[in-house]
Amino acid sequence: MNDLFSVGSPVVVGTLLALIFLSVVTWSIALFKLWKQIQDGKRKDTFNDAFWAAHDWNAAAGVAKSGEGDLARLAQAGFAELKNLNAEQQDLQHIGAPQEVLERMLRQQVQNIQRYHERGLSELATIGSTAPFIGLFGTVWGIMHALQDIGKTGSASLDVVAGPIGEALVATAIGIATALPAVLAYNYFLRRLRLRITDLENFAHDFMRLALKHNFKL
Repeated sequence: MNDLFSVGSPVVVGTLLALIFLSVVTWSIALFKLWKQIQDGKRKDTFNDAFWAAHDWNAAAGVAKSGEGDLARLAQAGFAELKNLNAEQQDLQHIGAPQEVLERMLRQQVQNIQRYHERGLSELATIGSTAPFIGLFGTVWGIMHALQDIGKTGSASLDVVAGPIGEALVATAIGIATALPAVLAYNYFLRRLRLRITDLENFAHDFMRLALKHNFKL
């Protein structure tokens, strides 16, 4: 660690510290989202099995009320909207055909869940795209600093030049090492989010079909 910060320029040291901080942020976000994804997957499977095993529409509403996870929240919002439709509320939010009102509410709920799970993705994308340039900045600054020192000594031999420039190149290496996990994590979680949204849209479609079959009654 002492060798890592042996470059004389405080700018390069600050760059290295910034990259290490970004690396910690990347792994923290990735590990947290991975843990949440495992938990959400278990909740989804549990709720999905219980919901479709319900013997009637009212029993399914009871399963949704006590369920957890994204599918449960979507079902809870759907049944809550059905209650509002049955109560014949006269406000702007519930004007229109029952199918249109319910479909709009389910679509909004899916979008809310999507925005919730998008948290952290922008940070990963930003780190993945900027970390190499931050490292390159540190390298360029370190080389400038090294050349200034070489100019002061008046010696340009290989043993004098290689050491400072090699130390400056460490910033670029750390920048790439920071960006790579961020890009991989971003692509992985983005794909998982698309699959999650597809599952939610499929469930919303099935919920609409069941609600239509029961004439939007609960």
